[in-house]
Amino acid sequence: MYYQQGDVLVMPSSIPIGAEKQDHLIVAEGEVTGHRHKVVSGRAALYLLGAAMYLRVLEDAKLFHDEHREIILPMGDYAVNFVREYDHFAEEAKRVVD
Repeated sequence: MYYQQGDVLVMPSSIPIGAEKQDHLIVAEGEVTGHRHKVVSGRAALYLLGAAMYLRVLEDAKLFHDEHREIILPMGDYAVNFVREYDHFAEEAKRVVD
């Protein structure tokens, strides 16, 4: 099962060895509004490995954004990705802007 909040996708995944724990729980910032997708309750840790982002939820955690429905993520490990759309004129996939 995966979860979607605006342009953010959270999918079950293992966290690779070498991923570095971050000191914040902001998974994305809105490019247009400046609003953040962030974990606001529960126990969780955010990890980065290169450009890849992972979230470890140790106790049910709430993912919050000002303009989207909050999501409760159950305990587990997740990869954080972003919705992409294909631009047929440019012939490339681009990240959807929230």
